Amino acid sequence: MMWLFAILVVLALGGVALVAAGHGEPLAPAYDDRPDVGVPPTGPLGAEHLRSARFGMVLRGYRMAEVDALLERLATQLEGADETNPAG
Repeated sequence: MMWLFAILVVLALGGVALVAAGHGEPLAPAYDDRPDVGVPPTGPLGAEHLRSARFGMVLRGYRMAEVDALLERLATQLEGADETNPAG
C-alpha cells in the first residue's frame, strides 16, 4: 500500500514539473490591474486632482491614512490659493 502512495506522489510531482516547465496548457496572460493614479501627466494640478488620486499597494507599501491626510491638506491649501488668486 505504501508503494502505491509513493507512486502517486511521484506522478503528481511529475505533472507539476511538466506544467511548470511550460508543457500542457499555458497560463493566462498577465494584465495590469494597478489602479490609475488619476492625475493628468502634464499641466497644472488642482485640488480635485489630489482628492481623486489613488496609488497602488505593494507588499511593503505606505500608510494610506498618512498619504490621504497629506493629499487632503494639499487639496485644501490649493483651494485656498485659488480663492485668493483667481487669475493664476
